[in-house]
Amino acid sequence: MSTHPLFQPFTLGTLSLPTRVVMAPMTRTFSPGGVPNDGVVEYYRRRAAAGVGLIITEGTTVDHKAANGYANVPRFHGEDALAGWKRVVDAVHAEGGRIVPQLWHVGSVRRLGTEPDGTVPAYGPSGKGKDGKVLVHEMSQADIREVIDAFASAARDAQAIGMDGVEIHAAHGYLIDQFFWAASNQREDQYGGDLAARSRFAIELIEAVRAAVGPDFPIILRFSQWKQQDYSARLVETPEALAAFLKPLAEAGVDIFHCSTRRFWEPEFPGSELNLAGWTRQLTGKPTITVGSVGLDGEFLQFMVDTDKVAKPASLEGLLSRLEAEEFDLVAVGRALLVDPQWAEKVRDGREQDVLPFSREALATLV
Repeated sequence: MSTHPLFQPFTLGTLSLPTRVVMAPMTRTFSPGGVPNDGVVEYYRRRAAAGVGLIITEGTTVDHKAANGYANVPRFHGEDALAGWKRVVDAVHAEGGRIVPQLWHVGSVRRLGTEPDGTVPAYGPSGKGKDGKVLVHEMSQADIREVIDAFASAARDAQAIGMDGVEIHAAHGYLIDQFFWAASNQREDQYGGDLAARSRFAIELIEAVRAAVGPDFPIILRFSQWKQQDYSARLVETPEALAAFLKPLAEAGVDIFHCSTRRFWEPEFPGSELNLAGWTRQLTGKPTITVGSVGLDGEFLQFMVDTDKVAKPASLEGLLSRLEAEEFDLVAVGRALLVDPQWAEKVRDGREQDVLPFSREALATLV
């Protein structure tokens, strides 16, 4: 099958992409002190040069004392970090690509001892303690406003340094998703209760970001049913419930939904072959990004358990058929692009046999 659907341009308002290939956000931990360096600049530049239309950066932490959960992840605040990201933006634009930062707060996933101040506990919708120690600080109304303001400020900075939009990370059991998820949100105020109430934090955050950047700056929202803490978790069980969940988020200012799944080919609900991105597009009328083991013959978790396993290139025929049928608009590629900067170029030129296989060792490099 022709790969041309992946290499058609895409335009939404001010966002104009040369191809439908998106680089999925992948945490890399190669930014000591939270500052993107020469290696990070080249890492993103190489993907743009080889045909990636839109780069979504690795998760970048907003300016809140408990936002970070891992060593050497980049910040999206402070003059030094923003100067580093400006170099990345300029390099990507010089190659004809587009780039947005993924704005991130890890919430209750944070552990004591994590940089930059190891004495700061995790923050989350509900608190948790052990042996007299606060492990998760239950966020007050003031804390909620502070975090919302941090996301809005980061979006404003992204716009100022020339980024092409922002992605808000509301997936995978991190802070925003923790508010969505009943198991982690036991609040009894206006931010807790049913899913509509548990969505209030995200809605207010999106509204604040929209107010900060104006009506034309693209906002992408990444969400998921699955969580790192529970891969079988589901926020909603029916298309009707998904519509009720997504509509307020779209109205708050989301332009594109990034629908995170572990396997893009799996139907989201019984009785239809549509995946999560397909249902989201149909229910909201908004463009969507599909993602999940694209281009490889095994999913990510297999390589964390079986360290000797290698993922070989997989057929794109089913993906291309669905893209051509407009089930979704854009395709995010993760591990295949992590290990092979020329993945898009090779696919475009019909050189799939030259695509590099993925193994866990690739995570230790920044090629």
